Amino acid sequence: MSKEFNDTGTCIPNRHYMVDTSPKIEKIIELIEKGKYFVINRPRQFGKTTTLSLLTKKLNQRVDYLALSISFEGIGDTPFSSEQAFAPALLKIIARSMRFTVPEVSSYFEQAAREVHSLEELSDFISTYVFQLNKKVVLLIDEVDKSSNNQLFLDFLAMLRNKYLQQNDGLDYTFQAVILAGVHDVKTLKAKIRPESEQKFNSPWNIAIDFEVDLSFSAVEIESMLRDYCQDHAIQPDIPTLSEKLYYYTAGYPYLVSKLCQLIDEKIIPTRQNQNWTVDDVEAAFKMIVNGSYTTTLFDSLTKNLENNQDLHEFIFEIVINGQSKNFTIANPTINLGHLYGILTPSAQGRCKIHNRIFEQRIYDYMMSKYETSRGATNGFSGPEFYTSDGLDVKVILQRFQAFMQENYAHRDAHFLEREGRLLFLSFLKPIINGKGFDFKEPNVGDERRMDIVITYRDKRYVLELKIWYGEKAHKEGLQQLSDYLALYGLSEGYLLIYNFNKNKEYKQEQLEFKGKQILAVWV
Repeated sequence: MSKEFNDTGTCIPNRHYMVDTSPKIEKIIELIEKGKYFVINRPRQFGKTTTLSLLTKKLNQRVDYLALSISFEGIGDTPFSSEQAFAPALLKIIARSMRFTVPEVSSYFEQAAREVHSLEELSDFISTYVFQLNKKVVLLIDEVDKSSNNQLFLDFLAMLRNKYLQQNDGLDYTFQAVILAGVHDVKTLKAKIRPESEQKFNSPWNIAIDFEVDLSFSAVEIESMLRDYCQDHAIQPDIPTLSEKLYYYTAGYPYLVSKLCQLIDEKIIPTRQNQNWTVDDVEAAFKMIVNGSYTTTLFDSLTKNLENNQDLHEFIFEIVINGQSKNFTIANPTINLGHLYGILTPSAQGRCKIHNRIFEQRIYDYMMSKYETSRGATNGFSGPEFYTSDGLDVKVILQRFQAFMQENYAHRDAHFLEREGRLLFLSFLKPIINGKGFDFKEPNVGDERRMDIVITYRDKRYVLELKIWYGEKAHKEGLQQLSDYLALYGLSEGYLLIYNFNKNKEYKQEQLEFKGKQILAVWV
């Protein structure tokens, strides 16, 4: 069976092209050997289940360990209805998980499920089993979010905590380590389980250490997956460059890395004779995955999380659409939620940033579409005057937008224009580049200054800065900033759209030369 890139479920080493995560697995095993209990809370499709699978296999290859790996996915609510239901149900789940790998363990737990009917009896069974087995037993529970809306699971965690503490005092035998995996961390899991009136921050799982192993993929780690693929397909692309570009768009989000590679392998390469991958293929896959007509369960979840949390929606809107810079403070419930869902991540300078460029582009398109739906598109056409033989005529675009603003918004107050001006231009721009390019707001990772818009159309890029007029001094600073951005992209031409809120403002344009760069400035 030939390997393929996998974008659903657990990745299997002999069936799927995978990043070599063995160093990460070894770091986790070090925690287990120290007897640590912890929670792997990461966003959806971030490699949690695959990590637990690899970890379980690695541990069970050792003679001194037994890993019991289970999942609460799809078990329903019945096991959480009472202690009498939960205790045997847990043992049956363990039995099923071991049926084809360690049959004798499976049979033992199946028999125990007929005899254990309470948390107290479950506790006694665990103590006796670990003592008699004379191995280090590790319990791994995936999809702990599925245990929501019940108190019983909290009681189970409290039982394990007490056994852990008693074992340290030499008064009990219990698991060497317990690993919980899910989207929510223990604190948010508890808030999710407890009735609203009982939500507190005291946790039954306060014995857990912080889990700091990075499950995202670095560019170097992505190389290991590409080398495996290239060897199988007898091709010799520039693997380090491809890996850097994949990381550039995904920030190492495991699902997104695999998805881009899958699109290249299954959608792009079959259309041509040359099977060698290029950076252009990664660019093409990026355009496919951010296309508004394409979606996946991950993107559906991304949109749902924004739709269901108005505060989070507004916070992300200010970052993605209005380009605001905000401190990353995990104690802020809105920022915490954004981080939990994999939308927000802290930058090196401690600011909030969208986790990856794919998420940012999809969020941007989603929010712009909502704006157009509620307000109506500001430009319903894309006439030929906006295009040249090899790209866009940005000068004409800005001139037409200037005329549009003068005709429709000349008498609106400054507060409205400051709030809506950026959206008006982005909405005006959208149908012009629709289908053949995209506009993108991209951070300069080095110092985190943020350029407003980078339009990619066909094979060309155009850099635009949107500024508010604050006088000549600020204007010169804006020119310097734009000049630096142009140098970053190796471009000699750039564009400055200036919103002037003065009552007697002049709708004008100037062609400027600034430090060797040609800059068109247009005032609206």
